[in-house]
Amino acid sequence: MNRRVVVTGLGVVCALGHNGRDFWRALSEGRSGIGPLKAVEPGQLRFENGAEVHNWDALRFFGEREAGMLDRFAQFGVVAAREAVADASIEWSAELKEETAIVTGSCVGGQCTEDEGFVNLYRKNIPRVNPLTIPRTMENAAASRISLEMGIVGPTYTVSTACSSSNHAIGQAFWMVRSGVARMAIAGGSEAVFSLGFLKAWEAMRVVSPDTCRPFSKDRRGLILGEGGAMLVLEPFEEAQRRGTRIYGELIGFGMSSDAFHITQPSTEGAARAMRSALLDARIKPEDIGYINAHGTATQANDATETAAIRKVFGGHADRLLVSSTKSMHGHALGAAGALEGVATVLALHHGILPPTANYTEPDPACDLDVIPNHAREARVEYALSNSFAFGGLNAVLAFRRALA
Repeated sequence: MNRRVVVTGLGVVCALGHNGRDFWRALSEGRSGIGPLKAVEPGQLRFENGAEVHNWDALRFFGEREAGMLDRFAQFGVVAAREAVADASIEWSAELKEETAIVTGSCVGGQCTEDEGFVNLYRKNIPRVNPLTIPRTMENAAASRISLEMGIVGPTYTVSTACSSSNHAIGQAFWMVRSGVARMAIAGGSEAVFSLGFLKAWEAMRVVSPDTCRPFSKDRRGLILGEGGAMLVLEPFEEAQRRGTRIYGELIGFGMSSDAFHITQPSTEGAARAMRSALLDARIKPEDIGYINAHGTATQANDATETAAIRKVFGGHADRLLVSSTKSMHGHALGAAGALEGVATVLALHHGILPPTANYTEPDPACDLDVIPNHAREARVEYALSNSFAFGGLNAVLAFRRALA
């Protein structure tokens, strides 16, 4: 028998703050974390802005030796996991450590370490490579460190499906807990992308905005890259009730699809198929959904395609839906985006406040939804979706329910 799965712990590191409290405060205030890039020298890129994690000092969270073993992306994931576990008030036993799963998502893993190594090798002619390069760059570094640090010996792995990585990770963890394969799960993702080589690759794609991120706005000019990490603790409803811990919300469905269409261009039907799949898995009807945390990258193609997909799935109910893209505030954190947006969605249901689409200036007929422009909206919504659509045509959608009183 499938078990009900609830969210009992949340942890966040991103441009909006180093914890979930600061993250939610910024979202509810409609305050963007996008600003001038500090990771690279000015004038090296056509774009100048990003959503960086500011004032990050690894030695606040790790000993010197530990910090040296972890790339920036893994540090974000571990710190977010620590917060989520503490937030859930988990008391570990040997049995629980054996029955807990860790599933993380990351698109590019230790990009900062990789870029630094190439600079040293090819530009500075330093032949000796850092012996920790491989463990620092591997996409599963955060998952492995969380397991090691917490002594969790259950199923532990990492999903890498570009911008859908975290949603795939959370969805897989959800299914494991629901089916009884795992008694508890720590799931989410992390990413750190602000190295010059990687940024030049995004520059070459010509999809990064020269100013800011304006999802669904007619004058949108592209995405803004972000970084960070977010983790959720998932456990059966009955176990959370027994422990007397706070329940933020319930994860009730997960849907996936592949476009089989184009490596970078989005597909209306592929996105619609993933949303339908999530609704089917959750056993709810389209008209039950009140809010969608959209993929909303602020590219011309994505936002119009996602709008069309929403209208394809929800029909006339799309006119009553509330939709927003929090990427307008925390940036597009690639493999960590779904985790940040999953936390945003859960907190929106929990607080009865829906975060806005920031930086919005003018309506676009191709994006004719209520996108909650610029200011958060108080609304008591029972069901919500969180969308992630990735390069490669890989889509993943999570369905959440407000915690029952």
